[in-house]
Amino acid sequence: MQLDPKEVEEVAKTLYIRALKMLPRDIKQGFERLLRSETDATGRAILGTMVENIAVAERTKNILCQDTGIPIYNVTIGRNVDLDGAAMKEAIRRGCARATTEHPFRSSVVHPITRKNEQTSCGTGVPIINIDFDGRDETVEIEMIPKGSGSENGSFLQMLIPADGAKAIKRFVIDRVIECGGRVCPPTIVGVGVGGTSDLCMHLAKVAATRPLGTTCADPEGAKIEAELSQAVNELGIGPQGLGGRSTSFRVHVEVGATHITMNPVAVNIQCHSARRANAVITPGGIDFK
Repeated sequence: MQLDPKEVEEVAKTLYIRALKMLPRDIKQGFERLLRSETDATGRAILGTMVENIAVAERTKNILCQDTGIPIYNVTIGRNVDLDGAAMKEAIRRGCARATTEHPFRSSVVHPITRKNEQTSCGTGVPIINIDFDGRDETVEIEMIPKGSGSENGSFLQMLIPADGAKAIKRFVIDRVIECGGRVCPPTIVGVGVGGTSDLCMHLAKVAATRPLGTTCADPEGAKIEAELSQAVNELGIGPQGLGGRSTSFRVHVEVGATHITMNPVAVNIQCHSARRANAVITPGGIDFK
């Protein structure tokens, strides 16, 4: 399969628009589960308002949240795909900019020192483009995640002492959720990265935070910590928007990577209740938006 940069550009543009306007089905189902289990009256009222906001956004074809976020594109390339990598990355960048200027959306991306905004949602190193490979034949999958600053500011990394084990990991996560309180717009998905180097650990936390609800960590020990922390964070009483209740988090997700014998890194990256993402698969038969 020959990957056409023009096709990639259109996909990148469309995904940004879809991600900002259409909340994934698993997140909507997550709201339904929280509404069934929430016993606090204020918590239930806030969850109801959030659900109504989702419905209004879709009904009026408006964006779910004013924060258009830092644009992230995760590209997974299968076998027997002929492509120009540099052209593909430029096509994604053009599509991202076109979504912002043609729709139009608020650009949230600025230079870190001058704070200058190019009004394109692009800048040095942005959009963030992660590239991976898998065994699917003649397939390119592109996932778009607009990561809002409210949740992205809930990011933490600590190099723990290996001898302190899993207890230290769980304590670090709980402490960070308490520290963030309502600032990360709960109910959240709490992404936890364990292992790797410092940069890989934070990447794992980001992958965990943006993983679909209903999925489980492939590592058995990671899955065990997921289950324990998912129950623990909803015992904290933070609740929706930090105003009380049991619905602090949809779920805690954990991703694990091998690490050094003298290291035990753990990272937290939190995704807010507007856990937006959009996905498309390109094959010789066409484009399938999910």
